[in-house]
Amino acid sequence: MNEIEITNTTLFFLLVFIIIPVCLSYYYSLGLSRSILWSAFRGISQLLLIGYILTFLFGLEPLQGIPLMLAIMIMTAALHAAKKGKGIPYILPVVFIIMVVIEGMVLALWLSFQIIDFEPDQVIPMSGMVIGNSMVAIGLALDKLKSEMKTEKEKILASLALGASPAQATQPFVKRIIRSAMIPNIDGLKTIGIVQLPGMMTGLILGGVSPLVAVRFQIVISLSIFVAVSLSAMLAVLIVYRFFFNSRMQLIERE
Repeated sequence: MNEIEITNTTLFFLLVFIIIPVCLSYYYSLGLSRSILWSAFRGISQLLLIGYILTFLFGLEPLQGIPLMLAIMIMTAALHAAKKGKGIPYILPVVFIIMVVIEGMVLALWLSFQIIDFEPDQVIPMSGMVIGNSMVAIGLALDKLKSEMKTEKEKILASLALGASPAQATQPFVKRIIRSAMIPNIDGLKTIGIVQLPGMMTGLILGGVSPLVAVRFQIVISLSIFVAVSLSAMLAVLIVYRFFFNSRMQLIERE
């Protein structure tokens, strides 16, 4: 298979497509024109920057490049996810530790079964998918947790007044939050390969890898992401809900 090359000229002409949603936003007065242009510019700039960074890291020794990049990725993801838990004490270190544990577990699994080698060009791209999806799952879980604690405040207070512990008072809501975080991933696994060809599999095929080999790698990353997302959401909710109660088991309002 011939190597695919996308020239700068091709990329420039593809940017013309951005004009379509911008024009539609302007025509229908959606107020999104600036956001679309800024998002496109920021996204392209970030991708170009990471391209140069990865080129540099891939040239380093694995024990130098991999820990450095993973630390940057996890910290950035933790900062972004922690914003959803604004007002909750210790939320950033909690999220950071959860993501380190999840990434460490998944990476150890890959290396133990020799799925990938401890090389920057293999560890970093695959870890990025796990870290990114974990970030989204934790952010959604924290946002949902804060919402549930506010809307279900009266029920929680009533349960506490009847002698329930914080764990018992919040159990129905915790279950609901964890369930809502897992369902999209369960549905995604049901339709993978039928409704859409996943990104990693598509990239490997475009790179000249056999479809069957590409499928094997896609299975690995899909299951890894599913486990990472499920555990991330569970750990975030099961740990963070405790910060809504004081030592006397009284409910504390968090903004």
